Amino acid sequence: MEPRVAKFRIGQVVKHRKFPFRGVIFDVDPVFANSEEWWEAIPADTRPTKDQPFYHLLAENAETEYVAYVSEQNLVPDESGAPLRHPQLRDMFERQADGGFRLRVSGAH
Repeated sequence: MEPRVAKFRIGQVVKHRKFPFRGVIFDVDPVFANSEEWWEAIPADTRPTKDQPFYHLLAENAETEYVAYVSEQNLVPDESGAPLRHPQLRDMFERQADGGFRLRVSGAH
């Protein structure tokens, strides 16, 4: 089966469809590329298929900031414009005029 073209892009702000967190995409896997143990930990009734893009996010919820790995089917664009506070955001990205983010050129701060 051919990998699907990613719906979202690096630097895009997205939010989870079901859970209260949002973040900025910093990497994309064309298909599932995490451990089988991680996969099995997802409840079977909500486990996404492996043949879709998976996104690495600098994620945050009301309590904390972390890195998340999320299937495309569970993400939607976040158009809220609300600020993000993830501590790694400034190290990895530059804020764009349109509110999105662009990866920093290596070594540029």
